Amino acid sequence: MPFPMTQIGHLQLSRMLCGTNPFFGFSHFTKARDNWMAKYFTVERIAEVLVACINEGINGTMSSPMPQLYEALNLAEKETGVRMHWILTPSGETDEELKEQIRWCHDHGGAFCMPHTNWTDSRLLINENRIVGLEPVLELIRELGMGTGLSTHRPEVITVCDKAGYDIDSYIQPYNPSGFLCAVETDWMGRIINQTPKPVMCIKPLAAGRILPETGLRFVYGTNKPIDTVVVGFLSPEEVREDIAIARDVIEGLKSERELQYTRSKKLFAEA
Repeated sequence: MPFPMTQIGHLQLSRMLCGTNPFFGFSHFTKARDNWMAKYFTVERIAEVLVACINEGINGTMSSPMPQLYEALNLAEKETGVRMHWILTPSGETDEELKEQIRWCHDHGGAFCMPHTNWTDSRLLINENRIVGLEPVLELIRELGMGTGLSTHRPEVITVCDKAGYDIDSYIQPYNPSGFLCAVETDWMGRIINQTPKPVMCIKPLAAGRILPETGLRFVYGTNKPIDTVVVGFLSPEEVREDIAIARDVIEGLKSERELQYTRSKKLFAEA
């Protein structure tokens, strides 16, 4: 079933993308949860989640350069006949390390290559309206035929890059109603996302599991631009189907009629 789409660079991408932090043990919660996620998510289980996304019309996923995801994408394509677009966030301690990862992204079929926040934000010079060493990095990405962009946790990156006129297709930026991993208040973050003419890939919409899907998705889709997309991590195919159903309702302006989570303490509410 098609999902609402947006144009980013040279591609049509679904307005929800599959996040991957759970697949690799990045819970943003506890070490114990990190360890459980890393042990649980075999390549086969990652592929199950990707297949569920494809079946719901989600055509892209985002991660750092991870061989396990490359294998899972191959398995998902074999089962569905659909190749998901891969948005990659390479990094490196040096510019040469970053460029080596960029070449890996190209060699493994990356659609977009958007240097990670740990590279981007450390090179931001706000007073000079530039990011040190960015031009040759973007040139290499273009030469290799991939879409360009930057991952950041600092909204100043967006304003600086827009002013400087860098060759950028899109930005990656945390955005959620609690302000988790946002550098400024949510109203300011929302303004910056809406003021840039570039599409923004909004990550952490559920604050790494701290916010209910209904709450987080209604906030992010309700306050970003129609050309933006939202990146959500999933623990199972069941979560894929539930969260995407919520997102469809939100985008279409519908009230949710889904069955709520139930415990014995909610018995009186359910019978009211």
